[in-house]
Amino acid sequence: MRSNRKFAVSAIFLGLLLLANACPSGAQMTSAARSADVVDNTTSSSTKSAANLAATDASTPSDAEPAAATPSDGAAAASTASESDWHFTVSPYLWFPGVHGNIVGPNGGEFGFSASPGDLLSHFRIGLMGVVEPRYKRIVMPLDIMWIRLGSDRALPNTPGQGVANLHATEFFLSQKIGYRLIDSEKVKIDALAGFRYWYFGESLSFTTNTLNFSGSQSWVDPLVGGRITGILTPKVGVTVGGDVGGWGVGSQIDYQAFGLLGYRIKPALALQAGYRYLYFDRRRASGAYLDAATSGVLFGVSITLK
Repeated sequence: MRSNRKFAVSAIFLGLLLLANACPSGAQMTSAARSADVVDNTTSSSTKSAANLAATDASTPSDAEPAAATPSDGAAAASTASESDWHFTVSPYLWFPGVHGNIVGPNGGEFGFSASPGDLLSHFRIGLMGVVEPRYKRIVMPLDIMWIRLGSDRALPNTPGQGVANLHATEFFLSQKIGYRLIDSEKVKIDALAGFRYWYFGESLSFTTNTLNFSGSQSWVDPLVGGRITGILTPKVGVTVGGDVGGWGVGSQIDYQAFGLLGYRIKPALALQAGYRYLYFDRRRASGAYLDAATSGVLFGVSITLK
């Protein structure tokens, strides 16, 4: 009986001991829980720190592209845009005109004159013709210059030593205008212009047999208004028509011109041009003398875009 009780007590004690070993105490559980929390918090903090660092790296420019580079890039872009606002074109040309008109002297004597392009070319000595045009955005400033010098040597019959008469004539005009580009599309460009045209004519006559020489000159300035239209037919072909009118008694009674040009672009900065030009003026003096002349003919040129 006692042995049975001892066995039962031993079995219960052994069972309690096994149960105690299988289920840790509250302090151990608390410690383990705290340890787990610490691990979890550490892991969470590390994860959050890594996420924050990644977000910060994503939002902050790298060393290769510092934030300070942005203003300089903008300044460079602004500088490029500013440089592109200016354009500069040079257009030398050759004009082969004929001329006709009338001259009336103070005494009322009148005579007409006429010369073909071949006549003028045969007496051509030297000349310069061209257009220079700077442009800033829509502001255009074309400058047109023509200077020619003609000469003729004629033998004087029935004179001692076979004298020769030397006749020289100079014509110069300069047209300076400034205007605004009213329409600046890819297909059509229209400019309104105003300015002036300066005229100069000089004549001289000398003889080899004596010292008797004659010379004279006339010059005046005419105010002008005008315009031009350029149509872009294809990327390589364009047509320009234009003209101006002025004078109004300031210099000439009337001064006007009309022209048409066909251009063919062989390179982005180089174009060939051909066309026709008509230029007329009527100049009158208080003494009754006057001179009117019409100059017209074909012209050929080249347009060079420097900027």
